[in-house]
Amino acid sequence: MTKDDRLFLITGATGKTGGGAARLLLERGYRVRALAHREDERSRGLADAGAEIAVSDLHDLDGLAAAMQGVTSAYLCYPILPGLIEATTCFAQAATEAGVRSVVNMSQISARREAGSEAARHHWLSERLLDRTDLLTAHIRPTFFAEWLTLWWEKRDGEGYLRLPFGEGRHAPIASVDQSHVIAGLLLDPEPHDRAVHTLHGPVEMNHHDIARAMSTVLGIPVHYEPISVTEFTSAMAERGVHPHRIQHFSNVAVDYRNGVFAGTNDNIERIGHHAPMSVEQFVTDRKADFDTSGPNFAPAPSTR
Repeated sequence: MTKDDRLFLITGATGKTGGGAARLLLERGYRVRALAHREDERSRGLADAGAEIAVSDLHDLDGLAAAMQGVTSAYLCYPILPGLIEATTCFAQAATEAGVRSVVNMSQISARREAGSEAARHHWLSERLLDRTDLLTAHIRPTFFAEWLTLWWEKRDGEGYLRLPFGEGRHAPIASVDQSHVIAGLLLDPEPHDRAVHTLHGPVEMNHHDIARAMSTVLGIPVHYEPISVTEFTSAMAERGVHPHRIQHFSNVAVDYRNGVFAGTNDNIERIGHHAPMSVEQFVTDRKADFDTSGPNFAPAPSTR
């Protein structure tokens, strides 16, 4: 066990990046307080791993203030839903009142003032809000998560399909577990990264034809990338009941993707997280069971609707 008595608050602790960061810190002997919306199987799992559990919401200033007591550093993660700027404001106020020293902020690679996506523009504004506090602040901007492949995957007649509106654009898919290593690294050593914006990428930049070939090699079945229009993508999301805020976001980032906003790769996972990022092949190998059936969000071909 480490003799370091710092306390780390993890929001989004029952999610992928937050949950991964919490468990990494706990495994290394650090104290973790996990912020959860409710007590459930996921929060109980974190408690069993050694985390303190604080039940609150990012819009509950008093609940956040209580959760921040004694905290040294905190991770802020908000879903793609309305209310990000208000949540960031409450988080920053509660952290300031409690004397928290640093924050790691989960943003988006498409975050910028001129973004067509409301969510991306709100992330940019939230970054600027945090930069105006006295908190040591690091922003992370990941490209598309490798987990996207499990959500938008269709398995039909023994073959796999990715029907997405990304044209011939490219990115280096990044697994959430790799991002968790960076989050933990930034929480533990915030000083060199104050006001930094770190984009996070996987090891190999690919287009979706490349991704389909890599998946096919691992799964042992034909996998096809079928580019579709943004309009068809938007309609498919609406038919599946996706929240309008997410539809607006995903439709606009599809255009960003085609324009190269999500492209590139770098060594931030290894340099900050001291961890080698997973390739698409490694990710699919680890998650093979997720590709036995179609994911929840796939856009079906017209003949299968």
